[in-house]
Amino acid sequence: MRKWLLSAVTFGAMLGQATGQDAAPTRLAEQAPAAIRKIAPGVFLVDFGRVAFGNLSLAPGNATASEPITVRFGEALKDGRVDTHPPGSVRYAEVKVVLNRAATLIVAPPVNAHNTKAPAVLTPASWGVLTPFRWVEVEGWPTELRADQIRRRAAFDSTWVDDAATFHSSDPMLDKVWDLCHYSIRATTFAGVFVDGDRERLAYEADAYLAQLGYYAGDADPRIERATFDRLMKFPTWPSEWSPHMVFMAYADWMQTGDTAWLAARYEGLKTKLLDERVGPDGLVMSTPQLIKHGDIVDWPAHERDGYVFTGVNTVVNAFHLRALQEMGELAEALGKKQEAAKFAEQERTAQAAFQEKLFDPARGLYRDGVGTDHASLHANLFPLAFGLVPADERPKIAQWLAGRGMAGSVYAAQYLLQALFENGEDAAALALITAPGDRSWRHMVERDATITWEAWDQKYKPNQDWNHAWGAAPANLLPRFVLGAQPLTPGWSRALIQPHPGSLTSVEGRMPTPRGELSVRWKRDKSFILTVTLPAGMTAKVELPALDGSTEVRGGGAPVKAHREGQWWTLEKDLSGTVTIEER
Repeated sequence: MRKWLLSAVTFGAMLGQATGQDAAPTRLAEQAPAAIRKIAPGVFLVDFGRVAFGNLSLAPGNATASEPITVRFGEALKDGRVDTHPPGSVRYAEVKVVLNRAATLIVAPPVNAHNTKAPAVLTPASWGVLTPFRWVEVEGWPTELRADQIRRRAAFDSTWVDDAATFHSSDPMLDKVWDLCHYSIRATTFAGVFVDGDRERLAYEADAYLAQLGYYAGDADPRIERATFDRLMKFPTWPSEWSPHMVFMAYADWMQTGDTAWLAARYEGLKTKLLDERVGPDGLVMSTPQLIKHGDIVDWPAHERDGYVFTGVNTVVNAFHLRALQEMGELAEALGKKQEAAKFAEQERTAQAAFQEKLFDPARGLYRDGVGTDHASLHANLFPLAFGLVPADERPKIAQWLAGRGMAGSVYAAQYLLQALFENGEDAAALALITAPGDRSWRHMVERDATITWEAWDQKYKPNQDWNHAWGAAPANLLPRFVLGAQPLTPGWSRALIQPHPGSLTSVEGRMPTPRGELSVRWKRDKSFILTVTLPAGMTAKVELPALDGSTEVRGGGAPVKAHREGQWWTLEKDLSGTVTIEER
């Protein structure tokens, strides 16, 4: 097994392992500072390189002080010191402690009443209070503060191996984005359940699904996703579209693991997450005035909705319902429940016909926000495209329209927008949006020195935002799935799809963990497209190569490989296994 690595931080001994309430196993790791700098007499600024959820241990040795020392924890700096009045929900805490010569002190911030009240996810009490921080200011230290005297005790998921997944491309900024997002998933596993950030420490369905996708790209173990799923069955949240996300989570678990036993135990409860009680005679989900006001969310915060017009039949809500019906049908089939699978399929057909008839505007080739309005927002089109609801001949036009609109939604909606673009021939536009200049991209987070993704694109878009929000880490799953191009085709990864979407990139290489072992992909595009794939034992792969202008054949091992060209892809006629290099030219 590879060593557990973290840029700019070295690990000390593992301090312990624990499981919180209904949570996957987590552990504390000692981390040495990346840098210590004396900024005033008796005042030291300690930089741990990246934000993590934890607290401190101080080993004063023989140092004594007549007065208590002050320790300040912070996520932000201001004028070269820990920001004591950061914006919104950006974290700051201050405590005073008394040195006791050789005794090692555990220094933790005070309890935060807001993120520890039920049903917030609690961390083990024996660890002390955890807070997200990168910077520590120590004031009143009687001598020079040495690196061996201070450690961060950071909490992480127990099974995560930091370099089990890698991503390197011809675009250095894209690599930085991947690194930011990949680490964001790891850092936010501190509670053993996917939570929304530090402000509330609550599990939310949409947050959990996006974190699940990013987590699977870095760790094949399903325990944290399953703990989150079970918690959300006990403590569901309010938005209309969040409920179908539970179906998405169960479907993603099945595709990742192939485990029908876990699914069978939760199937009946899962059926309650459909929006059946709101379905009208035509199969479409209806929204009452109360649901329009307090249930249908579309995007969050509200000003990220691209002017969405809410009506009694909401296009986004119905897109989620249709996708959930389709996935429930497959799950029922997997469990041998053929009658129920047929019922879901019939519901889907009825609703799909009404969806196209009442919500699609053929004159513009776009979906309206709902019945009774002609407004066509970004969201009314990105979700149907991402969920495969758009008729095939209409997809290119909608994809091009979305690409032209830019990032007119939140970091949450970006997951589905970018997925829709990657899957519909607009991979160059998707990559451009990820690294776009301005303040609505992951490049902006990188350039602002974020080490965990934010809840929103910038503070001005959500003044109370967390700076430690995994739902902002969509590239952690999108880049492995679409740019490396590796996804499961059958449950449990017995058969994978290798389908790179290069956009404007000229080379990419990386690896990702799967339940069957490590999968690696390397490709290079010049006058030809050369792909090398290494699959673990027990896995085969369907391979599709992006068709280059003028390409006429695919070769492997110096000989032609049977493949046919269809649209933008060369599809190999036989699945691959083991390590194979193929070339399109």
